[in-house]
Amino acid sequence: MFGGSFNPVHNGHIMLAQAFTEKLDLDKILIVPSYISPHKAGDSTVTPLQRLEMCRAAFSDIRKAEVSDIEIKRKGQSYTYLTLEELSVIYSGAELFLITGADMFMTIDKWKNPELIFRRAVICGVPRNEDNIEALEKQAEQLRSLGARTEILDAGIVTVSSTMIREMVRTGKDISRLVPEAVAAYIKKNRLYTD
Repeated sequence: MFGGSFNPVHNGHIMLAQAFTEKLDLDKILIVPSYISPHKAGDSTVTPLQRLEMCRAAFSDIRKAEVSDIEIKRKGQSYTYLTLEELSVIYSGAELFLITGADMFMTIDKWKNPELIFRRAVICGVPRNEDNIEALEKQAEQLRSLGARTEILDAGIVTVSSTMIREMVRTGKDISRLVPEAVAAYIKKNRLYTD
């Protein structure tokens, strides 16, 4: 499971999904856009359905990737422990992995019901830059002491962020190198992230 607000989804998300799929030899990677993220304010002018549609466009040709509307259908705050609970029923007997960026990995023990998250999935983190690999390793040790199974994967540095893309769109800059073509077209057609 690779969850997030994906507001908007970008090439860095796709690169991470592919890297984790390959390095962990996953059968499938579920891209799960949140309905309302407990961690991010984001841009309230873009609806959960629009973010879901952008994810579907971005991952349509990516091998082993499937976009799930599980959190959007559930509505309300998108708590990871609830999603993992549902996925453990849907994929009964499967080993689940929770893929997170560095920021989320560093705070996951403060999330709602972290012990239930640790019970259901291997917690995977990827460093944002070379400077925080050591911090992630230290956090992984801390999480293991709380009963979590962890994986730190150096999947390459992702220098693009959704915040940066929203700002670029707002100021009229070209985002075509940072997002899939279908996502850039969707943003333009629906006039997302503009004042």
